[in-house]
Amino acid sequence: MTEARPRLLIANDLTALLAGHAAREPAGTAIIAGEERVSWAKLEDLSRRAAQGLADLGVGPGDRVALWLPNVPAWLALYFACCRLGAIAVAVNTRFRAVEVTDIVGRSGAKVLACAPGFRGIDFLGILADIPAEALAGLAGVVIVGEEPALVPPALERLRRVGFDDLIERPAMDVIHGAADSGCNIFTTSGTTKAPKFVLHRQGAIAAHCLRVARAFKTTAPGMGWLPLCGVYGFNVALMTLAAGRPIVLMDAFEPERAARLVDHHQPDLLFGFDEIYERLLATRDAEIPFPSVRWAGYANFNTALADLPRRADKRGLKMVGLYGMSEVQALFAAWRADSDIESRARGGGHPVSPLAGARTRDPETGEVLPAGMAGELELIGPSMMVGYFGNPEATDAAFTEDRYLRTGDLGIAHADGGFTYLSRMGDALRLGGFLVNPLEIEQHLMAHPMVGDVQVVAAATREGVRAVAFVVPAGDSGFDERAVIAHARAGLANYKTPARVFSVEAFPTTPSANGPKIQRNKLRQIAEERLRGD
Repeated sequence: MTEARPRLLIANDLTALLAGHAAREPAGTAIIAGEERVSWAKLEDLSRRAAQGLADLGVGPGDRVALWLPNVPAWLALYFACCRLGAIAVAVNTRFRAVEVTDIVGRSGAKVLACAPGFRGIDFLGILADIPAEALAGLAGVVIVGEEPALVPPALERLRRVGFDDLIERPAMDVIHGAADSGCNIFTTSGTTKAPKFVLHRQGAIAAHCLRVARAFKTTAPGMGWLPLCGVYGFNVALMTLAAGRPIVLMDAFEPERAARLVDHHQPDLLFGFDEIYERLLATRDAEIPFPSVRWAGYANFNTALADLPRRADKRGLKMVGLYGMSEVQALFAAWRADSDIESRARGGGHPVSPLAGARTRDPETGEVLPAGMAGELELIGPSMMVGYFGNPEATDAAFTEDRYLRTGDLGIAHADGGFTYLSRMGDALRLGGFLVNPLEIEQHLMAHPMVGDVQVVAAATREGVRAVAFVVPAGDSGFDERAVIAHARAGLANYKTPARVFSVEAFPTTPSANGPKIQRNKLRQIAEERLRGD
């Protein structure tokens, strides 16, 4: 019996990638969404018809189409339609509301916006109606996925509204306007203090990266599409799966019981998610090895309270592998080797998937490139790199070094074997006692105290200089003793790492992102300095 291999193609752009699979296996399944099955031939046909429908709305090469949609087949059909047209798909999180959508639609200059008014009872059209008219001035039309509500807000009556079902009744477009150098994706960064930047990618970089990842990960089974397509992580997982010639199983929202049943049914060999997804997924099964088809599960660690999850998952036969990615270099940029020890696999970072990619670190104060093994700002280079920040040449210039490495804004360690370890965001790194300190080191030590349920550590200015300050969500109802927690820290950490104060909070301030809520560490710093001034 021969070993199954990814069904890889050679494709310089995404239209060719889809056409290649449609020609090779037209009846094969490309998308699974509930009871719906979309074949490769059908997906290509839908994309060609949607391309003509978008063209009828005035969309052409370089124009932007905002996809404010959940994980449904229409998302991918419209995306590949944009690729054929040479247009740019702008990812919009379905959790975004009037303020965020105003900014994204207005600054991107989107010509068409697609939304699904019936999705989970969200009043998408009502939200659009609350957006100032000038922000929607560039919109020529709205594509409605699903049924249009009976009542359309008067503010939207001037916009041409087209149902997706009507859009795909148009004749299939034969001409291809997009190419490898055509822009195709805009992802928004998730900054908390400034307007998000628009990360622009070209088709050649997306296609090559997804083919490279499929080859490196050797996926031979359906992929689980429970991460939002509007985020670079979920997008790259879906495109990598399709690049491998395998179907992507779409979920419009992650629900652990349903997700577990889908894993049982479709038998994926790889999973991708973050710590809270895996914690909830494992809780649905009592079996000693709950998901035997899974070779390994790529994950991101967002929750310090779940730092022990990789070890617990290992004991149940679910091998978790740390990854690294960001909008600017795409997700799945690097991964640890699945046969590495648990200490390595539990960290973010890894070895770049592309042999043409590389990593190094730089001292943020002296500007010197550091030797392997020393912590500094992580800089990356590789073929999956963004074109730049759309509409913001100054930010693009600032993001790259003279030799075209990307300044990631992450604190990391580059290793002599070409791999690297992600430690934290540079803004989260603590400069304490003259040393760069990863806050996770302090957080993990504090988590060992029985009073600590979850913790975040930031740096704040005090009369004695910059000190660590911890915010703790207490464990249980047994009370909280700040002095006891500080004593625990002092017993195990250097003095300069010991928090000056430990504040008890009910929850951390968060901001929504495509991969789940992100903790607002800038807000925590502000709170810390305000409280310290009051001491």
